[in-house]
Amino acid sequence: MEKTTPDVEGMLKITDTRTNKEYQIPIQHDTIRASDLRQIKVKEDDFGMMSYDPAFMNTASCISRITFIDGERGILHYRGYPIEQLAETRTYLEVAYLVLNGELPTKKELEDWTLNIKNHTFVHENVKQLMEGFRYDAHPMGIFVSTLAALSTFYPDSKKVLDPEMRQRQIWRLIGKVPTIAAFAYRHSLGMPYIYPDNDLNYTENFLSMMFKVGEKQYKPNPILSRALDVLFTLHADHEQNCSANTMRSIGSSHSDPYCSSAGAAAALYGPLHGGANEQVLRMLDEIGTKDKVPEFVKSCKEGHGRLMGFGHRVYKNYDPRAKIIKKMADEVFSVTKKDPKLEIALELERIALEDDYFVKRKLYPNVDFYSGLIYKAMNFPTDMFPVLFAIPRMSGWLAQWQEMLTDQEQKIARPRQIFLGYSKRDVPK
Repeated sequence: MEKTTPDVEGMLKITDTRTNKEYQIPIQHDTIRASDLRQIKVKEDDFGMMSYDPAFMNTASCISRITFIDGERGILHYRGYPIEQLAETRTYLEVAYLVLNGELPTKKELEDWTLNIKNHTFVHENVKQLMEGFRYDAHPMGIFVSTLAALSTFYPDSKKVLDPEMRQRQIWRLIGKVPTIAAFAYRHSLGMPYIYPDNDLNYTENFLSMMFKVGEKQYKPNPILSRALDVLFTLHADHEQNCSANTMRSIGSSHSDPYCSSAGAAAALYGPLHGGANEQVLRMLDEIGTKDKVPEFVKSCKEGHGRLMGFGHRVYKNYDPRAKIIKKMADEVFSVTKKDPKLEIALELERIALEDDYFVKRKLYPNVDFYSGLIYKAMNFPTDMFPVLFAIPRMSGWLAQWQEMLTDQEQKIARPRQIFLGYSKRDVPK
């Protein structure tokens, strides 16, 4: 049962010292509405007071019921369920259903959900030809973003974004097709033939088959690796109003179709400060080189000569709960793969940083990116594929955010205000 909050919890009293006028602003959900500040004016014809918040450091752009994060306590819930319980007991497709529909599926609902997604794993042959047109050395994420946008031209019915039945069809399509597009992008970079989906396999097994199958009649991935990838997909399904989710909502607010909207979200994810962060961790570990050089590297970071990648988070001021799950899972993965020597460097780096007052006082704890790259690398995924691997599971979160935005009657087309500090009117020189 959802927590209910009174419509108005109290009033915020504001005194404008410019005019000595006093204003009372309603408080709801520990928040005031920015539009209520408009009544604060010096002159009657003024636009009114605005709030200035670069990068949305303290601005809520929506009401959501999907993901809850308590960064101070290191808590992450999907629809009220702790991420630790979901990762341990549920598959990614069950979690995707939960994120999109609000409840975990019954056995029959899961069967229907899985079947509908499997029915949409194949892509049109013209999509394959489109992907073949990219340069041999094109980045897989660039191919992925472009192909997502191109799907818009294959499914014109997707423009009916206010039709629930049509939205559902696109959700099946996108969740079903993103592993296929991702695997095709990888195979393209190797000059290898594309492998079609095998719907006798589960979601992550099928993806691994399309990635790595060479001459086998049927690819049989190691169940430990398949399960590890499923857990990683669960951990990345959604993460509240992050950069890419905000992009999905912003583009979707114009009633753009979900293919173009998710292409924009994926483009946001492409950046090294978002979906490319785990690649930066590996580069850092390569730079350190050996375990004995960790203290020297930490010292240089404290002196401002480097950055400790994979530590700290915009939201978490405690140990990222996803990082704890991944760290525990790393032992299982390395039990069936070659142990990466970078793991010893990572463990030593974490140990020193967590004992150092410099990092502890700044609440810089390992985040999800710190160990995920090592696991992906152990599973033979190249670093160029890391942001693509992030985008596959995040599609369910993007679609959940998109659908919630469309059904929220308070939402309109996204259009932030600005503080204009440029020239006032001036004449063009003669």
